Amino acid sequence: MPLHAVRADNSRMDETERQGRIDLAAMFRIAARFNWHEGIANHFSLAVTEDGRRFLMNPQGRHFSRIRASELLLLDAADNDDVIGRGAGKADPTAWHIHGRIHAARPEARCVLHTHMFYATTLACLAGYRLKMIDQNAMRFHDRIAYDEDFNGMALDAAEGRRIGTTIEPGKSVLFMANHGVAVIGRSVAEAFDETYYLERACKLQVLALSTGQPLNVVSDEVAEMTRRQWTEFPLDAALDHFNAMKEILDEEEPDYRD
Repeated sequence: MPLHAVRADNSRMDETERQGRIDLAAMFRIAARFNWHEGIANHFSLAVTEDGRRFLMNPQGRHFSRIRASELLLLDAADNDDVIGRGAGKADPTAWHIHGRIHAARPEARCVLHTHMFYATTLACLAGYRLKMIDQNAMRFHDRIAYDEDFNGMALDAAEGRRIGTTIEPGKSVLFMANHGVAVIGRSVAEAFDETYYLERACKLQVLALSTGQPLNVVSDEVAEMTRRQWTEFPLDAALDHFNAMKEILDEEEPDYRD
C-alpha cells in the first residue's frame, strides 16, 4: 500500500513531509543492515519545517528493520510529545527530550541520528578520549566533533534534553556522548547517513589500532584540516549517491519501507 498523502488531521501532506517520511524510513532499514540499532532503542528524526519545529521520529517499540514511512510520528519541538499528525504509536520520552531540543536549538540540523553503534560508543566510553587523526575517514571530522563529558543518566526531563541539545555548537556535526553513544546531524537524511557511515568506519579502525598497543601515527593539524577541506569540497555529491545506492537495494529487497 503506498504512503497516503493525508495526515490524521485530514490535511494534505506536503511533498517535504512525504519525501521525508520515505527517506527517514529508508534510513532505519539501512541502519538495521549495518547493525547500528539497539533492538527497539535509539531514534532518528527529520525536521519538515524550515524552523525545525515540526519533525518526524520513529515511534516507541518499533524495530528499525520493520519501520515504514507511514508509521513515523509527526512531532512539534515547541509543544510537547503529543503526536500532532499522522503516525503510529507514541514517542519515547528520552528521544523526545534529546531530539526535540536539538531541533529547537539548531534549526539547520535537519536530520539527527542518535545511535549506540558499537565502535563509536566504545570510544565514547574511554575517559577524556578524542578521535585521533590517523586516517582520512577520521580527518573528515577534524574540528567538527563536540564532546559531552557529563553523563547524567537517561534524558527523562526537559533540562537534560536542553543541556544535550545545546552541546552541539555551530560548526559541529557530531556529538560524542560520554558513557552513552553518538549523535550525528546533517542537512538531509543522505548527508547524516554518509557522515554516520564514515564516522563508524573511522572509529572501528581506531579501536583496532588501539588494540595493537602500538603508537598511533597521528598527522599534524594542518594535514588533518587540509583533508577535511578535501572531503568538504569533493566535486561529486557523494553523500546523495551513497544514500541513493542504498535505497536502490531496499527498493529491490524490502520496498515496503515506502508504505
